[in-house]
Amino acid sequence: MVSRAERSPFADWWWTVDRWLLASIGSLMVLGLVLTLAGSPPVAERLGLPTFHFVNRQVGYLIPAAVLLLVTSFLSPRLVRRAALLLYAGGMGLVILAILYGVEIKGARRWIFGIQPSEFVKPAFVVLAAWAFSEGARRRDVPGNVFALMLLPATIVPFILQPDFGQTMLVSIVWAALFFMAGLHWFWVAGLGGVGTLGVLLAYRFIPHVRLRIEKFVDPATGGGMGDTFQVDTAMESFISGSWFGKGPGEGTLKRILPDSHTDFIFAVTGEEFGVLFCIGIVMLFAFIVLRVLWLASKNEDPFCRFASAGLVMLFGLQSAINMMVNVHLMPAKGMTLPFISYGGSSLISLALGMGFLVAVTRRRPKSQIVGRVGA
Repeated sequence: MVSRAERSPFADWWWTVDRWLLASIGSLMVLGLVLTLAGSPPVAERLGLPTFHFVNRQVGYLIPAAVLLLVTSFLSPRLVRRAALLLYAGGMGLVILAILYGVEIKGARRWIFGIQPSEFVKPAFVVLAAWAFSEGARRRDVPGNVFALMLLPATIVPFILQPDFGQTMLVSIVWAALFFMAGLHWFWVAGLGGVGTLGVLLAYRFIPHVRLRIEKFVDPATGGGMGDTFQVDTAMESFISGSWFGKGPGEGTLKRILPDSHTDFIFAVTGEEFGVLFCIGIVMLFAFIVLRVLWLASKNEDPFCRFASAGLVMLFGLQSAINMMVNVHLMPAKGMTLPFISYGGSSLISLALGMGFLVAVTRRRPKSQIVGRVGA
């Protein structure tokens, strides 16, 4: 046990960090490894890889991700802002390089040098937007809101060019929520809603694969064959097959024909093998993290920390909700992973960074340390 009288950096971190939040994130990481063990072997075998190929790689990603999360959680709010600024600049540079020179997969250029840079841009974008909105709300002589307004198109236009509409939608919703938190006039909130609706309509009208996904979601018979609805239909069958208590670990059969059973549809594999009650438990764990952080944010007297913690946990919660809603056919397929549970290197490392930022800005600090600054 660390003594309260001790003045080391670790002791300071231990007595200021929210241990409930840290334990919940750790539980998700362990749970993700267990569920990857359930969902990935059939995919590896179909690809002619060793049975536990994806499991071994997930362990290889998980260890540095956990270390990165812990190291990042030691940062002060000032260092969180600086790290986010560097991460955003580097990430957006790689996004542009991916558009120009990246590998094209399923009609999109999102990967370069073996990583998906947009994953790393997301948490950095939220921290910078939170910083801008908090400064704009706190000081009228600082053009924080103007910077926040410029930050959104600077981020989503390259995302659209990849194209990556799932990430575009995600960061836009979180940005709009921060915009609302900043206390700006309802006129602007309504205007933003109109722009978002117009964007969806334009995407439906002029982008064929967006239109096809929406139409297949509304009418599964559209297009026929094993199109976008095959995975969703199989996922629904998985939940029905597993019923309340599941078939048992390793006993699932539908995962053998589910192409993305280790990534986008790992929640469906969980339903078949562990049951709907277990899935509800996972939903409750995600909900606990979101509600816990929102409660901590409401008590935080530092405007930047309040905005950043709310924005980061909304990013985390929305991504989780979108993935699970796709699995139960409440949304069109988005290609979005379930945080810390789906297999994926870029996703896991970027989530660790984002949650490290989150743990850092939710740490309890004396009022004497809460000093607003315009600089980074």
